[in-house]
Amino acid sequence: MAAPTRTPSIARRTNAFRVRTTEASIATTENTGGTLKRTLGRTDLIAMGVGTIIGAGIFVTTGVAAATKAGPSIILSFVLAGAICVLVALCYSELASMTPVSGSAYTYTYSTMGEVPAFLVGWNLLLEYAVAAAAVAIGWSGLFNATLQSLFGVTLPKAISSGPSDGGVVNLPAVIIVGVIVAVLVFEVKIAAAVVKTLVTLTIAVLALVVAIGAPHVHPGNWEPFVPFGVNGIAAGAALAFFAYLGFDVVATSAEETRNPRRDLPWGIIGSVVIATILYVAVSAILTGVAPYSTLNNAAPVATALAAIGAGWIGKVILVASVIALTKGLLMVFYGQTRLVFAMARDGLVPKALCRTGSRGVPVRLSLVLGAVIAVVAGLLPIDTVAELVNIGALFAFVIVALGVLILRRTDPGRTRPFRTPLMPIVPLLAIAGCVWLATTFAPLTWLRFVIWSAVGVVLYLTYGRRHSVVGGGRAPEPATDEATVTGGAA
Repeated sequence: MAAPTRTPSIARRTNAFRVRTTEASIATTENTGGTLKRTLGRTDLIAMGVGTIIGAGIFVTTGVAAATKAGPSIILSFVLAGAICVLVALCYSELASMTPVSGSAYTYTYSTMGEVPAFLVGWNLLLEYAVAAAAVAIGWSGLFNATLQSLFGVTLPKAISSGPSDGGVVNLPAVIIVGVIVAVLVFEVKIAAAVVKTLVTLTIAVLALVVAIGAPHVHPGNWEPFVPFGVNGIAAGAALAFFAYLGFDVVATSAEETRNPRRDLPWGIIGSVVIATILYVAVSAILTGVAPYSTLNNAAPVATALAAIGAGWIGKVILVASVIALTKGLLMVFYGQTRLVFAMARDGLVPKALCRTGSRGVPVRLSLVLGAVIAVVAGLLPIDTVAELVNIGALFAFVIVALGVLILRRTDPGRTRPFRTPLMPIVPLLAIAGCVWLATTFAPLTWLRFVIWSAVGVVLYLTYGRRHSVVGGGRAPEPATDEATVTGGAA
């Protein structure tokens, strides 16, 4: 075995797994087939994080969770869920500042626990993003139809607005919005960031309008009893509210496209969670203050509550805002998915041809492939209980990231850390405990699906990933672009 040198090694061996050093992760971006352009700043990152977290759910989840789980104490549920997310975000920020490379939790796990755990994290995040994208596209279609009906009295035929299982032929609006998202993402990422910032601004403006209209009509009596379902109700509300936050890790997937990732990634990750928590708390406080919490268990609780105080016109505004919120949410979920698969492809764990980039420095081929898959799923299939896999896959990744911070502090304490998770080891341990606690709320069937999906991932790794892994000695792809591939470059 060669003596250690200052040149970054691709990997070091453990008893069972290949572990890639963080230097090697950075070196891989320069030596393999595909690089991304660094064009994003701190404001872009925060907008992307807020855009992912604040979706149409803020107009629905707040009311439903209050009516069925926590009552007015849903305010505390959002604070609790936000606190757990902040703990996880602090762990993400340390690893992101050390390893400014695409892949988020997948890349961090590669540098701390090894190739097999990294592949499983990436595999489960892939499911999270894919199912979430299809579900959001289907939800967007439903809201778009409702908006057309409310504003113009137009109802789309069922044949082109529902999948076969719902009595239609194809959910055409869902397919079209996926196509629009792909069209935006094949341009330079700065364009996608500009679109997200615009949509985030519009969404926050509508939320500010909701707060401004509702605040004068708040009746403190509606907050009594404040904890009608007991402390367990606050916990149950937090478990439901937590899933409204899933997706802030999309910010971490943009590391390779951030101009100053060591400085700005922590701001983007933590800042987006804090801003989203403030917005969720404000809306839930107004909502439970203007209407009895028991009346909020419906598909449009915010519109219902404000209609009761004579602001029925706000319902149309909220419908439009919901469509906008889902559009930016879908854009960011799809963006995160492409960057995750891009990183796995560049490492050889999935087909390497997917890591080709175009002249604009974006993975065009990968975006088109994933877009086609998501469009088929959203256009033809229903998304129901399988969507729970979104939640369990994300929690699995969060736990691994927190463990990774603890492991690196022990195995490589002298490494430069532009951002350091405070109060070690309390913060990562609390993050792990919070995620495990929330995971205990899943039904047994959800755990079974998670195990089956993970088993499929193990089979894929053993039959393909292990043999083609760049870290394990597989041939790295030659630098190329999609244009080169079209004109005859090797795939």
